[in-house]
Amino acid sequence: MLLSLVAMFFAGVFVANGVPHYTRGVTGQRHMTPFARSSPAVVNVLWGAANFAVGGLLLWLGLRGTPGLAQAIAFGAGALLISLRLGHMWSNPNARLPWHKG
Repeated sequence: MLLSLVAMFFAGVFVANGVPHYTRGVTGQRHMTPFARSSPAVVNVLWGAANFAVGGLLLWLGLRGTPGLAQAIAFGAGALLISLRLGHMWSNPNARLPWHKG
């Protein structure tokens, strides 16, 4: 059960993280990725899709057996926490990941 909850939590993290990258990418906008502070739209589409793929795999793993309220809460908690963190980070015009230069 614990592994299922951990999988669901991280599924929420990956799915929620994929949304802004995919959305910005398909609308032709540049956006920060782990690769650069301002990545081209195509990179963001691919990064968003990769996040969806990992999130989908984790969902599949987390929902094996009988899905329940605990799994839904774990998924929502992961999605909410990463969304709050990303919203806070991206509200800073000088936002960067630790390995981004300058």
